[in-house]
Amino acid sequence: MAAGEITRRAGLIATAPIKPVERLLDEPRVVTESLGGSPLARLAVEERAPDDWYPRRPHSPNEWRERALRVRSETDPKWAEGIALALVHRAESQQRLARVIAGQGIVVTTGQQPGLFGGPIYTTAKALSALALADAIEDATGIPTAPIFWAATDDADFAEAAATVVVVDGTAQELRIARDPATDGNPLYAVPLPRVDALIARLEEASGSSPDARPISLVRQSYGVGHTVGSAYVELLADLLGPLGIAILDAGHRAVRTAGHGVLRKALENAAQVERATSAREGAIRSAGFEPQVESVVGRSLVFDVRSSKERLPVDKAANAASQANPGDLSPNVLLRPVVERAILPTVAYVAGPGELAYFAQTSAVADALGVQVPLGVPRWSVTIVEPHVDRIVVEFGLKLSDLAALHNVEARLARQIVPHAVTEEVRALRGAIDERLYDLQEEVGSDSSVPLSAEAIEGARRALQLRVDRLERRVLAAAKHADRARLRRVAAAAASVYPMSKRQERAANLIPFLARYGMSLVDAMRREAASHARRLLTGQPTP
Repeated sequence: MAAGEITRRAGLIATAPIKPVERLLDEPRVVTESLGGSPLARLAVEERAPDDWYPRRPHSPNEWRERALRVRSETDPKWAEGIALALVHRAESQQRLARVIAGQGIVVTTGQQPGLFGGPIYTTAKALSALALADAIEDATGIPTAPIFWAATDDADFAEAAATVVVVDGTAQELRIARDPATDGNPLYAVPLPRVDALIARLEEASGSSPDARPISLVRQSYGVGHTVGSAYVELLADLLGPLGIAILDAGHRAVRTAGHGVLRKALENAAQVERATSAREGAIRSAGFEPQVESVVGRSLVFDVRSSKERLPVDKAANAASQANPGDLSPNVLLRPVVERAILPTVAYVAGPGELAYFAQTSAVADALGVQVPLGVPRWSVTIVEPHVDRIVVEFGLKLSDLAALHNVEARLARQIVPHAVTEEVRALRGAIDERLYDLQEEVGSDSSVPLSAEAIEGARRALQLRVDRLERRVLAAAKHADRARLRRVAAAAASVYPMSKRQERAANLIPFLARYGMSLVDAMRREAASHARRLLTGQPTP
């Protein structure tokens, strides 16, 4: 059989990290995980927070229908006209949103600031969560529902947007765009994208010899000359998510700021009241034993002036700024952003990550101070993609996936397995002999007053000798690891896949190489798991 024939199964090819020429014929597992996060985020996930921190989450299809009808009645029927220019579609997402607009439907939203080449896996996990919840709500209520991804290109955190992580030859590596100091502090929609050909080449190398060249082609198309850091991200997400029916909203577009101008101006006019409300909520959160997700900046409003550079407006000048600002001149900070979104979109729920859920406890105070609708955040779906070579290693060595988070411990455990039993027993005997003989010495010294040696001195000697045995044991294990290099490289490659850079996979690893190796069937598997999560949200069941 020709090599090319062996590498194919249902049009998919997977590449093992250690040997790029080795082809895997299996498909990955998509594992639903606990969302994790801070204690405050977990409080929100488990719905144990005070009622004034978070609005009550619907717990049945009927309750979701009641909320959907209320949201629809509270939203301007012409909401889509104001932001039409900021919506980036593909045919499928355009058709779905058009049906929602025509049927006076609702939307499920989520979002994320730009990340290089689409950012980490959780970006797609959030989008699929919103899609699955929109599907579930529409199926259960009959109300047209569409997902919208809020691409926060108005964010100015270049350091986070400029990097992503891939696994090459079993090692996690960071890809990063060089920083241009001249653009520091600028919103990402205004930061020119430098040439990234070398980084795309590394992304392709991490993908291996893959049957599906489309993901890399889409990256090349989106991250070409003429784009900004923000616009490249938006175009790639539109290409990847648009065919699934997910519309991308470019939040850096002036149309979005114009649509939200009423709320932004109101936040300036009531800046002092908002500051008092957020300060009081921070105090309440701390009094309850938690830490606020977002630290307030005393004397600064929640509104930026973006006319020349992104500048946060002072509270004492906010009222004057409100009277002078034109639509499109203002932008919200992180606590005000969900309030603006809820004001301009018929959002029945925002699918949130752990950090977002935590700061929604503060956002509700902002909404209450302004007398506007409080946005509802629900926990997103969390995922780990377990590649076939990882599964094989986990089974072969009797590990759990979570063991790979502490690679050093796994390596030591495996090294101990190959150290001869006699050697292990001799080290154990040596430890025992040290303790026994020093105990005998202490007994003899204690019974003979002519030898003025204190018990502390003997104990110090015991500790020193045991430390030397520890060092000897480490050398034995190091020698075992050296002799077992091939096996340990395989384990390290598995750990790099599941915990790249010692982080949870979804929070670091880029999805593009996975899509190139396994094709869109991987997205289908992710959608199925996200759909199960959405059904739990719909019926009020606990999420993992």
